[in-house]
Amino acid sequence: MNYCKKGDAVLLDSLTEVKKELKKKMKKKSVCLPSLSEHDKKCIEHIKEKTRQLNQNNVTRTQAYFKFYLQYPEIHWALLGHMISRNVGWNMTDLKGELLTKLLSEKEQLAFFTFLERGSWLIFQDIYSQFLIYDLGVRRGKEMFHLLPFFHTSTFMETMWRYFWRSGDRYTLAIAMVINEQSYLEKRLIQNDRLQKNVTGTVGFKMYEFLRLNNILFPYYPGGKEQKASLVGATSRQFTSLHKRILFGKNLYSLLFQRGEILEGVLKWAHGSPHTGSRKDYWPDLFNDINESYPRALYKRRVKNCLLKKDANRLYSPPLKYAWPAASHDDRSEEDWFEDWSVMEYLKGEANFDGEILTSYCKTFETIELAVMAKEALLLREDGT
Repeated sequence: MNYCKKGDAVLLDSLTEVKKELKKKMKKKSVCLPSLSEHDKKCIEHIKEKTRQLNQNNVTRTQAYFKFYLQYPEIHWALLGHMISRNVGWNMTDLKGELLTKLLSEKEQLAFFTFLERGSWLIFQDIYSQFLIYDLGVRRGKEMFHLLPFFHTSTFMETMWRYFWRSGDRYTLAIAMVINEQSYLEKRLIQNDRLQKNVTGTVGFKMYEFLRLNNILFPYYPGGKEQKASLVGATSRQFTSLHKRILFGKNLYSLLFQRGEILEGVLKWAHGSPHTGSRKDYWPDLFNDINESYPRALYKRRVKNCLLKKDANRLYSPPLKYAWPAASHDDRSEEDWFEDWSVMEYLKGEANFDGEILTSYCKTFETIELAVMAKEALLLREDGT
């Protein structure tokens, strides 16, 4: 580490100044770390330990995001991250649920879970330390972003946090976080050779996209009234494209924060629906966290237009704690992803997204059920020959 004297923070009041600062940082070969007081060192250890404690699994991460948003609603990404993290949890438990266990081998299930868990862990490890440094600054009445380099935070985000501290620009900070988290994952997850071989480059992953299992759902109570949850959301396309993922994140942000009735309804639903990882959390009339089906029985169509057929059992969707054990992780890479100031172009223009997802989501069930029945029929035919 290269240490230097702690100087005054750069004052950033406009995005033009942000761009100039980022261009200047790109030219530097190394990061100059400020010297630390004993209090700063204790703060760093506290932040590392608290982040470690809350980064145990998808449920602890998801709850931590929501709790932070309730404390600091100006940090919009905390709520967006909470809702996306819920979806990651549902995707994890789907792998041990009613349908995908009939389509994916145990090896494929584990590979997909490892991929989802690693990405979820990496993002939390990166973003939550930033949240705690912001919290520290608010409580002390002065910004503490000189601590960010000690957590290997991107120089891009260090610059954007300083801009937010002075401007209060909630939208720009949220989209900057979308850019940061997806860029952060690019080399560590998406371009990881081992994960490409075992997950993103497999036939199973292509099937995952074909079956439209990559839906992001935001359950909400229309009009803020507690009743059966309605759904808005979107389906991710070309997940391995960084550009597409950033645009997708912008769309999800616009859906959540640019329509007051959606934001109110999502918050109402999230308050009353603790995250377990089971899809029963939002649709208990269609999903159950107890398996009601007979083992080894051939699968029959149960769902039409997102409603159970008469006398059909609900689909099994287990809680995370029963689906997967706690996972261990290697330390993250310290490499800074920021290499090109032109990523700021993503900050321009707000997305306008209607979020209609129900028709597509309902068709997903029908497609998966047909795939399950086709596979079972093929296996029967093979056994009979």
